[in-house]
Amino acid sequence: MTDAEHRVRDGQPPGAGGDLANQAEGYLLWQATIAEAERRAREFTERMDWLTTSQRHEVERHHVEDSLRRARQDLERIAARCRSLRGEYERRYRSLRLRCTGWTLAVCAGLVLSAAVSLIR
Repeated sequence: MTDAEHRVRDGQPPGAGGDLANQAEGYLLWQATIAEAERRAREFTERMDWLTTSQRHEVERHHVEDSLRRARQDLERIAARCRSLRGEYERRYRSLRLRCTGWTLAVCAGLVLSAAVSLIR
């Protein structure tokens, strides 16, 4: 079986993009996923000794395609959740930063005010 037979949609791992290191890591992970799907498909068809060679290849191909489609869906769901969490954490951090800045300004204003009051007396 060739890699072209195992491509799902456009043939790229989900989330392809970003810097070179992330792309390389994603590519290697996707290739490992393909290899694992092929291994499992072979294990699946080994128990079916009544299949002809062409039937075995066809069953393996369908099994690999199904495995890769499911892996892609899982990765897309995980990536969407990661984006969601990142947005949530960024909002929380921004809120915390604003509160800290507000409290710092309030304390500084209070100190300046108390210093001004003590100088007036």
